[in-house]
Amino acid sequence: MTALVREPIPLTARPGPRPPAAGAASLMLRPVLDPPRRPARVIAVFPTAVYLELRGPEEPRVVAVVTSDAVRPPNAVVVVAERRDRPFHRIREGLEAWVGDGRVEAAGLHVRVRRWWAPSPALGTMSPPALARGLRSLENSLTAAGMTGGGLAGHPDPLQLAERCAAGDLAGAVEAAERIVGLGPGLTPSGDDILSGMLVSLRLLGGAVRPGGTAVWLADWLGAAVTADAGTRTTALSATLLHCAAAGGAGAEVAAVLRGVAGHEAPAAAVRRLLSVGHTSGADLAWGVLAGSRATLALASATEHSHRATA
Repeated sequence: MTALVREPIPLTARPGPRPPAAGAASLMLRPVLDPPRRPARVIAVFPTAVYLELRGPEEPRVVAVVTSDAVRPPNAVVVVAERRDRPFHRIREGLEAWVGDGRVEAAGLHVRVRRWWAPSPALGTMSPPALARGLRSLENSLTAAGMTGGGLAGHPDPLQLAERCAAGDLAGAVEAAERIVGLGPGLTPSGDDILSGMLVSLRLLGGAVRPGGTAVWLADWLGAAVTADAGTRTTALSATLLHCAAAGGAGAEVAAVLRGVAGHEAPAAAVRRLLSVGHTSGADLAWGVLAGSRATLALASATEHSHRATA
């Protein structure tokens, strides 16, 4: 019997909207992704990221939708697509969007959250000497990577902020911090990046080192001070990132550096990735992480010495 050969029959696409893409969302976004959907507006579009601003004063006000090969901030929904796939090519600044019911929608982009990721890395427990070793590794890695002073190089207030935090001087730290909120150009001004790096380091390293209660106490009050009116003093995106940092939310690049300080991975590669973020954002974040790490060690060592003196 001769086989009957036919040309393949093309299958036409079913009418209707495309199924939503899968996404992995930061746990920081649960308060806006779980409730019923709300209107939002596209405030910025890049090849690897789209930023949506929700209406209303509640934080997080800004949701970042990013590709899998992009920088991952603590307010991000990561889609299963890379930059080369051009998932955001139809989206334009100013367009309407929707966030909620576990979805993000904007101009043909439909993302359904299938997984969640934690923006606060687990650092375990360490002693002040272990933190000192991690800090030396961080300093050496930053020097080897050729770190510059960032966007506020030469400005006196970041140095004063670092000094006041290391001394446990809350009033002085708040005064210096409030002077750099919103300072610098761009979607995330340099002053805010420095503060974010410092806040998240104080909180997470302070929670890991024993004794670290003073660093966490400082993070609580300093975070409350700089977020109180951040919505009127800086960009919407930067205000959201300050709120995330105050709560211990770190971007993936910052989290990797903190894991290096805690001794869970080699810091050199993590430092290089962080310094490559943005024009000055990476250097500013790194400066804040370094200052926060130094302050945490100084405060933990002072507390330990005090306990020994009174024992």
